[in-house]
Amino acid sequence: MNNIRLEKVLEVMRKDKVDQLLLCDPSSIFYLTNKWIYPGERMHILSILSNGDVKFFVNKLFPIEEDLGIEIVRLDDIDDQIKILAEDIIPRVVGVDKNLVAKFLIPIMNRVDDADFIDASYIVDDLRALKDIEEIEIMEKSSKINDKAMEKMKSKLSENLSEKEMAEFLANVYKEFGASGFSFEPIIAYGKNGADPHHSNDMSLKVEGDSIIVDMGCIYNDYCSDMTRTFFYKSVSEKSKEVYETVLKANLAAIATVKPGVKLSDIDKAARDVIEDAGYGEHFTHRTGHFIGIETHDVGDVSAANENICQVGNIFSIEPGIYLTGEVGVRIEDLVIVTEDGCKILNGFSKDLQIIE
Repeated sequence: MNNIRLEKVLEVMRKDKVDQLLLCDPSSIFYLTNKWIYPGERMHILSILSNGDVKFFVNKLFPIEEDLGIEIVRLDDIDDQIKILAEDIIPRVVGVDKNLVAKFLIPIMNRVDDADFIDASYIVDDLRALKDIEEIEIMEKSSKINDKAMEKMKSKLSENLSEKEMAEFLANVYKEFGASGFSFEPIIAYGKNGADPHHSNDMSLKVEGDSIIVDMGCIYNDYCSDMTRTFFYKSVSEKSKEVYETVLKANLAAIATVKPGVKLSDIDKAARDVIEDAGYGEHFTHRTGHFIGIETHDVGDVSAANENICQVGNIFSIEPGIYLTGEVGVRIEDLVIVTEDGCKILNGFSKDLQIIE
């Protein structure tokens, strides 16, 4: 158990008068225990009392050989698991996380009288949004791997390979560089495919003048990286060049806005204003960024709806884009960490317009 992180959880619980916290999000459990379990349809819950008592209710199917420093309650498939857990719930304010599905939560609530169940996901999510020194070092290394992998991708793009074949090549590159796999399914989008921000890789091949969106990230020591670059194949039209320069300007404007105390909505506005002023506002169809860490999309985003302020230790993406249906797509994405006096960009790969020969 990470006792430093646990103490921070307990501090918030006591301040907000949450008597018990039930966590089932595998990422949040890993954050506190350094133990990954993917339970599938089975119930597994980390129970934290505000007095510091911690129990991990977990199915016998998942072996735990190491000493986690907490009490382990082993569950069998034939046990009345709801009864076992319910008997451990104190009838006061019980916080549950966002991943506790109805098939468990409702029976638990029906078994416990006089308890006030609340959504307390924020307790761990907010802590995860503030990266500590160890997390920052890992994420910097993860992004350095991504930089090196992007260089390999750029070189490979000169070959006549489909989007799917490029993604397969990337998997091997990450393995070569010591990553454990993709942090998300990479997006390799040629030409008009790039106008779909979440395009699924297919067997398309490049033709001259195509934009090439490469949106990719890896997992290193359980933490994610994420970066997008847009290249052009053999030549670039004046219109595509204008689109690219507009997106780059938006990316830089948003990054320049990042510092402690700035609203995340203002960072989104900085990017959006550039694109709107250039006449492409309706073609910037998504938020400017998302938080990242143990998950590619940690809780938190850079959007017009998020009035929260930047805090030192936040790590999030800045990824404006312009998507012209049937023509071209351009997205440029970096990860930034909020520092005492501004921010640090975790990606080092060039954002100059580059043409693949």
